[in-house]
Amino acid sequence: MTALHSLVASTGTVTFFKGWDFTGNYTFVDLVAASTNALNGALLARRPDHFKNFTIVGILGMALLGGLGGGMTRDVLLGDIPSALTNPAYITVALLFGMIGYSVAYKGGQLFREGLFQFMTSFSLPWYAIVGAQKGVGQGIPILGCILLAVVGPTAGRWYIDVSSGVTPKQFIRGEWFVTIAAFTGLIWILVYWASGNTWVALGVAFVAGYVVRVAALWYSWEEPLASEPKGVYKHSDGRPMLGRKLKGKSQRELRDLGLLVEGADSPVVVGAQPATQTGEN
Repeated sequence: MTALHSLVASTGTVTFFKGWDFTGNYTFVDLVAASTNALNGALLARRPDHFKNFTIVGILGMALLGGLGGGMTRDVLLGDIPSALTNPAYITVALLFGMIGYSVAYKGGQLFREGLFQFMTSFSLPWYAIVGAQKGVGQGIPILGCILLAVVGPTAGRWYIDVSSGVTPKQFIRGEWFVTIAAFTGLIWILVYWASGNTWVALGVAFVAGYVVRVAALWYSWEEPLASEPKGVYKHSDGRPMLGRKLKGKSQRELRDLGLLVEGADSPVVVGAQPATQTGEN
């Protein structure tokens, strides 16, 4: 009987419909980052270099990793209960945008999916970086620690997805200034907030700066320099799909190997690609 009374009493502490919050203390910004990163996670799971015959549950799991992984890792580093556990809005928007990403990835062509993925990555990266810097400043973390939090937020989710897919994490290979732009965005937010004292002014300036630099890096193929290679080391391609100027000069066979030819197209020619006969490939 005592055990029954304890069970009945404990049910009174269960929270079913409380905790929903969409605004306040950059919560809206954090939710924007979580939703776009969840969309990215679902799209990423359908790319040729990541897809491992995932189930629908697996793709939604990738969306949760992408959308919530960075924020949860950041909060744990700060010693806080992750917002995704205390505010049901996080899991809800992550699952919703994961389903949207699954639908787009299932129906759209690879070129469209890749373009959408790169655009949404550029859009979400500054948001997570800004929230990381803001939370660090709010807890009195030194500036280098705040910049580290600005990097962890937008990159941890991608790291979890890459590792789960058996792919080398993007942060460790050559790419279009991904980690650097996250640190740059966080630093801009800190400096503008220090100069103006206004978090929203700092947010606007930092977002524009981070987004513009990220898109420019994609468009002009600005990449981190490779490390010096020891003698005899063979430099090879990582085999990942490419976008924009990186497609220039690629043959149809190379594009097909990268998964970037739209199946069933009447004329499978990609802008910037050279026909196979011009490169000696069949």
